[in-house]
Amino acid sequence: MSSAVPPPAAALPASVLDLAPVLPVVVVDDAADAVPLARALVAGGLPAIEVTLRTPAGLDAIRAVAEAVPDAVVGAGTVLTPAQVTRCVEAGARFLVSPGWTETLLAAMGASGVPFLPGVSTASEVVALLERGVTEMKFFPAEAAGGTAYLKSLAGPLPGIRFCPTGGIGPGTAPAYLALPNVGCVGGSWMVPADAVAAGDWARVERLAREAAALRR
Repeated sequence: MSSAVPPPAAALPASVLDLAPVLPVVVVDDAADAVPLARALVAGGLPAIEVTLRTPAGLDAIRAVAEAVPDAVVGAGTVLTPAQVTRCVEAGARFLVSPGWTETLLAAMGASGVPFLPGVSTASEVVALLERGVTEMKFFPAEAAGGTAYLKSLAGPLPGIRFCPTGGIGPGTAPAYLALPNVGCVGGSWMVPADAVAAGDWARVERLAREAAALRR
């Protein structure tokens, strides 16, 4: 008796930062919402989806999207420990995002076999990662840590670094970030409002995702 072979997952380009101008940061309270939510985001033009581990449903949500939405590139966010790195990759996460980093966490992410974006908020952290061969990072918390002015000041002395700023960014401020030469994409959650998810209003999520996907340079 043969079983159906799932369709191949969406191809990952050289960088997660190049998939779309906005990386949705998703907090899932009920894993049952993960698949229709991911389908709405993909239909709206946002294939990369960062599902955070902020809730107990996060890992199951990653697994569900990885299995049922092959056009999505699902990643794990709020990754804090090597054990979480292992569990997320086993669940099907295709990239990892952390709010900060330690040597231990960085080593685990580097050995995971999937792309990763360690979080930074200072120039010293950026230089420390550059010494270790990391050139793509999450800038967090973006607005509180200096916003576009801070990132613009880093572009001159650190031209080889690209960032995904996340934290306090919305549709009104995203274009200013995306206009910077050292920003590949921005992270945000405005296209997945909690009330729309709670109501199962996937058409609204798709519309907001489509608007976010249009924020290209």
